[in-house]
Amino acid sequence: MGVVRMVLRGSVLFVVGVFFALVLNLLQIQREVTVFPPEVLASLFSSAWWVPPSCGMAAATIGLLYPCLDEKLGEPHSYKREWSSVMRCVAVFVGINHASAKIDFANNMQLSVTLAAMSIGLWWLFDRSRSGFGLGVVIAVLATFVTQLLVYNGVYRYTKADFLFVRSWIPCIFFSGGVTMGNIGRQLAMYDDTNKEKTE
Repeated sequence: MGVVRMVLRGSVLFVVGVFFALVLNLLQIQREVTVFPPEVLASLFSSAWWVPPSCGMAAATIGLLYPCLDEKLGEPHSYKREWSSVMRCVAVFVGINHASAKIDFANNMQLSVTLAAMSIGLWWLFDRSRSGFGLGVVIAVLATFVTQLLVYNGVYRYTKADFLFVRSWIPCIFFSGGVTMGNIGRQLAMYDDTNKEKTE
């Protein structure tokens, strides 16, 4: 029964990740922050076909990993554990993405510092756990590295790249995205645990 619950949670997280990928990538493409080669743009939302499922898989992995890590470390996450808080976290995450795509800053350093502060603020407002912060940093580093490999190999590119092949604020987006998906995963896990207790 536990495996079934985990598969269901993973499926929900996958769908959420795909939805975020479509909406947020559309924002980036409209502002011409992300540019795909013409032959790659073959899907409904002007995005490479592999982006939404990749983000869905990442979202499922992250969302399942956060509650598992809490359990392994013996640090159950109890700060602001209700769906209204999770929805506010999602809204702030979308806002951070919106800021990266829509707001004109004087330079990339100003944008990077602002988004870094907003991302840490998101963690402070909705998480505050050491495991959440640490896992968010690991996700940001790994995802930025993968992004650099993709850009380097010409799969897509960022306009006005200022850090090797990518934009310097990309790690902030990955960090805040990791914390957001972690909160959704934790809430789903808590909902499963509550239902399990009721049936026992």
